[in-house]
Amino acid sequence: MLKRIKTLFAESRDLTMHQLQNDEMTIEIAYIESLCDGSKVSDFILVPFTKQLQPFDEIVKVNPVYEPLDDPAKWTDTLLLGFVLIQVNGKIYKLDAARIIRNENPQTMVETVITGPQIALSEDVIDSINIIRSRYPSPELATEERTVGTISRTRVLLLYDKRSVDANVLNMVRQRLDHITVPMINASGQLSRALGDRYKLFPTMIITERPDRVCNGIQDGKVVLLLQGSMFAIVLPVTFYDFLSAVDDQYDSFWMTRLLLVLRYIAVVLTITLPALYVAIVSYNPELFRVQLTFSIAGSRSAVPYPSFIEVFIMLLMIESLIEASVRLPKYIGSTATTVGGLILGQAAQQAGLVSSIMIIVTSVVAISNFVIPVNNMSTAIRFMKYPLIIMAIFFGITGVTIGLFIYFVYLADLRSFGKPYFRIFSKTPSQAGDIGQVDQG
Repeated sequence: MLKRIKTLFAESRDLTMHQLQNDEMTIEIAYIESLCDGSKVSDFILVPFTKQLQPFDEIVKVNPVYEPLDDPAKWTDTLLLGFVLIQVNGKIYKLDAARIIRNENPQTMVETVITGPQIALSEDVIDSINIIRSRYPSPELATEERTVGTISRTRVLLLYDKRSVDANVLNMVRQRLDHITVPMINASGQLSRALGDRYKLFPTMIITERPDRVCNGIQDGKVVLLLQGSMFAIVLPVTFYDFLSAVDDQYDSFWMTRLLLVLRYIAVVLTITLPALYVAIVSYNPELFRVQLTFSIAGSRSAVPYPSFIEVFIMLLMIESLIEASVRLPKYIGSTATTVGGLILGQAAQQAGLVSSIMIIVTSVVAISNFVIPVNNMSTAIRFMKYPLIIMAIFFGITGVTIGLFIYFVYLADLRSFGKPYFRIFSKTPSQAGDIGQVDQG
């Protein structure tokens, strides 16, 4: 065994191989030192073998932590996952001794809430399962393990409730995971793209760090994917409503949450349509406004030397740059730098006559409305959706905006998330959810 492994890892300086001998037998062990926990190797191999309180070949037969590995073709992948290979009396066993780098008590950073749990998922899938099971203590919670990435060989765990999960969705997820041929998958976003979200305008999977959102999804019959090395889980299938529903909606009063939900839908409409409507109304259909407002807009644009759509693109480019800067800058200076930069740039552009004061208001409303969306991957998608409408407004005015919105609605109505209808803007009632679950199981 040692000769073959040494050939496979000829250039690996962190490969450790030993031949151990006591009064009864000789064993061979091999592992990659940088991936394995030395205390586990000592506790499960070195100490039992040297103390000889019990024959080591009997220990590996009765202790379930030692698993037989009959296929030599799997030696490479097994070693690279942090296992120790042990040869005892001509038989090969594997021992999971992976060294796990854990984030102690990770806090939610992306999806913040006021009154809900503050603990996020972990980058180690075992810790994440511990967090989820503590909040979902049901014997029906099932887990399955897969590996994705032809080079990275990243562990992926599927979590679902056996009573409520849709068998068709589960089989579809299994098939897509088995057919992934991407070399490296190190983040949940890469996995969602490999599962089918690469070229879709709207995300069909929720990427979340919150264990309460994960548990709610499992209760609703959804499938959850946990990726080793990523503290974000993937929840599927989903609907459009799921992206507009914040976790806080379950903790606040009913009427307040309904009001906030309506506010989020209004924000989505504003951030998508407001720049295009500005171009369409100013350039094509100023008669839609009252005379006083039309004169006010025309007066604010009197010093602007180019058409309205160039003005819109200048301001949107500035706001997109500020958003990107707020993400990339260190968190201690990010918010301050972007706020000061936005104020200075906006005021200077308006005073220089490059943009109108009305355009400053439009841009601010668009930026603020986009941040109202609670799920980040949907917020990113909504940021893109306004640009095709602006193109339509440049050539066709208010008619082009209407046609563009109609195309969006048709696309959303046709979209499916793992075979399930996507465009649902209201939540199910408990009775409807039970009826749907019975139909799916039947």
